[in-house]
Amino acid sequence: MGYKEFAASILGKFGGNKNKQAAEPLTVYAPFGGSAIAMEQIPDPVFSEGILGKGCGLEPAEETVCAPFNGTVTQVIDTKHAVGVTSKDGLELLIHVGMDTVDMNGEGFTCLVKEGDAVKLGQKLMTFSMEAIKAAGHPVTTAVVVTNADDF
Repeated sequence: MGYKEFAASILGKFGGNKNKQAAEPLTVYAPFGGSAIAMEQIPDPVFSEGILGKGCGLEPAEETVCAPFNGTVTQVIDTKHAVGVTSKDGLELLIHVGMDTVDMNGEGFTCLVKEGDAVKLGQKLMTFSMEAIKAAGHPVTTAVVVTNADDF
């Protein structure tokens, strides 16, 4: 799946995942409502240069991250600012809330799942406080990255 297809799948379904009954194969639904930005515009070179994979940035309008497809939680970062989910099709997705939020040590983040949990499209994965992220001096821009994009 190329960047354009990935971004189009998010842009076309932004904020619409909560009421979906069935996930389409190889489709990433938006994990929350907001606006999408190009990968190159993410204010962190690890993401903007595609070091971790292909994707896009999201400027959140909501503070709840929902599962973007049916799959399994494969990673929950100790500081609760990021979660990895693998789809039933093998697509590995990283949702990284805010930039440089690792230094918040979990403050303003609540994880609602653990590694190994099976999740359904639209299921709540985590919540976060945009106010806390901004108060810590960080952008709320969220990176949504397919870490194994070269496999598709």
